[in-house]
Amino acid sequence: QVQLVESGGGLVQAGGSLRLSCAASGSIFSIVAMQWYRQAPGKERGLVAQITSGGSTYYADSVKGRFTISTDNAKKTVYLQMNSLKPEDTAVYYCYLNGGFRGYWGQGTQVTVSS
Repeated sequence: QVQLVESGGGLVQAGGSLRLSCAASGSIFSIVAMQWYRQAPGKERGLVAQITSGGSTYYADSVKGRFTISTDNAKKTVYLQMNSLKPEDTAVYYCYLNGGFRGYWGQGTQVTVSS
């Protein structure tokens, strides 16, 4: 059983920063990539950032230059550093572990950016 536990969400003013963490535990046989998604009210869940097992990264255009994804393999944790936050970044953020044959979702953490 694989579990992903996110933390670090909260309320922040526009221009502020937050760092999200997602700690993985359980029987993880392989990791193709770790991803962060977000879902705002009334909108579909969308990919925000990805880091592959080889270290390659991808960012949605809306967060390029402001968000940074990173991992601590020893701690089986993926981070999302979010700077220069905007009200439109308000959403529930989910981490996702792409294990190749299976994928696992975290429970989500709320990020609210006030103007």
